[in-house]
Amino acid sequence: MSNDDTLLAEVEALQTQLIAARASIARRVIGQERVVDLALGAVLAGGHALLVGLPGLGKTRLVGTIAQVLGLNSSRVQFTPDLMPADILGSEVLETAADGTRSFRFIEGPVFCQLLMADEINRASPRTQSALLQAMQEGEVTIAGQHRPLGRPFHVLATQNPLEQEGTYPLPEAQLDRFLVMIDVPYPSRETEREILLATTGTDEAEATAIFTPDQLLSAQTLLRRVPVGQTVVDAIIDLVRACRPDDPTAPDYIRENITWGPGPRAAQALMLLARAEALLNGRLAPNMADVAALAGPVLGHRMAASFAARARGETVAALVARLVTETTGLDAAA
Repeated sequence: MSNDDTLLAEVEALQTQLIAARASIARRVIGQERVVDLALGAVLAGGHALLVGLPGLGKTRLVGTIAQVLGLNSSRVQFTPDLMPADILGSEVLETAADGTRSFRFIEGPVFCQLLMADEINRASPRTQSALLQAMQEGEVTIAGQHRPLGRPFHVLATQNPLEQEGTYPLPEAQLDRFLVMIDVPYPSRETEREILLATTGTDEAEATAIFTPDQLLSAQTLLRRVPVGQTVVDAIIDLVRACRPDDPTAPDYIRENITWGPGPRAAQALMLLARAEALLNGRLAPNMADVAALAGPVLGHRMAASFAARARGETVAALVARLVTETTGLDAAA
């Protein structure tokens, strides 16, 4: 069997698993198919995801279900204003043995897992939020001078309430950039809300089942990076990301006038990986321009900032990105 035939067989086997995973998630998460695909795609691409929406929209339920379906050991941290970094990372305690000798013992925090549910991450102070920076980027933490590896794979799926609510702290730009994708969780449609009511207010609720194991997920993440990407798609990703930077010669006037800073190379990497995941989730072997158009908003939106004057005029980053996507790819960003 040739290398191409082997790759095709492996991709088809993975796509069968992904179909089963989506069906298992759908037993507990009704509707929100696009949100599910983006969150599942982020994990498949080896990254982290930030789910943004009002309370009660099923964000925490979704994260817990994904952990169960992917077979990952998970922990949940409820972020609050008084949460300290040690509450997430762990700390050393001084213990006295029976013979009177004393020694330090490290007690692992909830970050030592395979999937960390950071619930309402913007409720904690910036000091506590920053405790996740090294963990999200390097898959390890440094405590008392020692490097301590986290689980493999390691993912953070965080939930966030809208920033305009009281008692929240905007995530710093460096941490936002470490999230592969930011997912807006909307209100459900009327029909979906009816299904939710009927499914969750009775005596029995459907349960999700594990479809992956951690080793299978790691293999899937490696396989995803072998998925071919056409030169046209690669060029479109580069053109799009560079045009979002106000100081780049290719940036159009409306970007220069309304955006104060744009995405870095990590955004292009995220768009490339998520485009591959999008293709696999939709039963295709390689991503196309429609994948780039559909993912541009969730990948680029949290890596850009509108100027004060732009916000005063009612301009939004989402609208500017959508316009740029249409001009760059010829497709609707919401496709």
